[in-house]
Amino acid sequence: MTSGENMDQPTPGQPTPGQPTPDQPASDVSGRTGLEPAARWKLIGPGLVVAGTGVGAGDLVATLSAGAKFGYALLWAVVLGTVFKIALVEGAGRYVLASGRTIFQGWRSLGRWTGWYFGPYIVIWGLVYGATAMSSSALPLVALFPNGPDLKVWAIGMGLVGFAIVWLGRYGFVEKIVALFVGIMFLTVVGAAILATPNLPDMLPGLVPTIPDGALVNTLAVAGGVGGTITLAAYGYWLREKGWASPGWMRVMRLDNGVAYAVTGVFVVAMLIVGAELLYSANIALATGDKALVDLSDVLDERYGEVFGKVFLLGFWASSFSSLIGVWNGVSLMFADYLGTSRGLAKDDPRMLSGGSYYRAYVLWLTFPPMALLFLNEPVGIILAYGVLGAIFMPFLAITLLGLLNSDRTPREWRNGVTGNVALGACALLFLAVGANELYKAVTGVF
Repeated sequence: MTSGENMDQPTPGQPTPGQPTPDQPASDVSGRTGLEPAARWKLIGPGLVVAGTGVGAGDLVATLSAGAKFGYALLWAVVLGTVFKIALVEGAGRYVLASGRTIFQGWRSLGRWTGWYFGPYIVIWGLVYGATAMSSSALPLVALFPNGPDLKVWAIGMGLVGFAIVWLGRYGFVEKIVALFVGIMFLTVVGAAILATPNLPDMLPGLVPTIPDGALVNTLAVAGGVGGTITLAAYGYWLREKGWASPGWMRVMRLDNGVAYAVTGVFVVAMLIVGAELLYSANIALATGDKALVDLSDVLDERYGEVFGKVFLLGFWASSFSSLIGVWNGVSLMFADYLGTSRGLAKDDPRMLSGGSYYRAYVLWLTFPPMALLFLNEPVGIILAYGVLGAIFMPFLAITLLGLLNSDRTPREWRNGVTGNVALGACALLFLAVGANELYKAVTGVF
């Protein structure tokens, strides 16, 4: 009997629909025996949180811009980026379930250097991301209500609403909220792609890997930016919150992860279609940053009527606000684990868990100090540090997973095979290239 077929009980967690009772074997849930496939589908949740958190306005803009500039030529990069993120999240989830440790505990076992990098990164990242997420969530509301409050007021309001949801609610509530937003995103983003009537014969050549002249940076952005960064590592914490805590959950985790990135792939392909059909073919230029999505809503207004343009803005808001909520929850769990593990606390110390003092300290950090940045004009030093540390994270994740999944830190039956090593090795190379480009932009200011 392999580890995936054992009869271990899942560690008790927050009750969820379809979760086994204490006398029901985890192997029943994994799909080896017992539950029907339809019942397993009902268990899916952490993956939707990853999808809703990882696909923010920045991912949609990067893919939209690629479609607007190069048509379908970078479709292959979207598919490749989705496959790479599946490999990364599966690796993180497999390590957590197989080892019984959190991802930071795994990093810590590789040496103290991991904490020296991750500690400053998560503190600076939280400060800058907090302001960015609040602004991104506010931008579509300003466009929807042009006579309402200005951007800063909306941004602070979004931060406070997200703070209340995460502070008062537990993971199960966060999962339901994010799943609702994923549904809204799906209807609006995919709806826009359907209205654009994609040209399938034009799409097929885009599956052949080629990089058009001047498209290297866009290619890196699309392949490396699909579906999140630090939230990939947060997946293991959402597994714990869900109550999935042993190898018996491995098959469910893989199904959950596959669904998450299938949804992510649909989102980004849909945005590429919109960029190619509505903008590239008509030679329409967009603003930079998140304002590109406001410009797109204006294009949709002109083509399909004002109602759909407004509905798309609702989808833009859902993508931004779901990212805010997911980060406030998942990355706060990561910070709590980092702080508690660094201090030598037991992994079940209440300060390190959802709702604990370390968790809530980071929720506060994500919400209130970033509000000050909303009133500053380009805090250059913080942005520079954010860019430098952030550029290293994805290679850091890929390389450390290679270390964790090829050593005795992971039980032998769950270690990487050749396919896993090739996938993670390719991820590391891609993200090193993306990171080098981001470092260059951060240091030189050339974009």
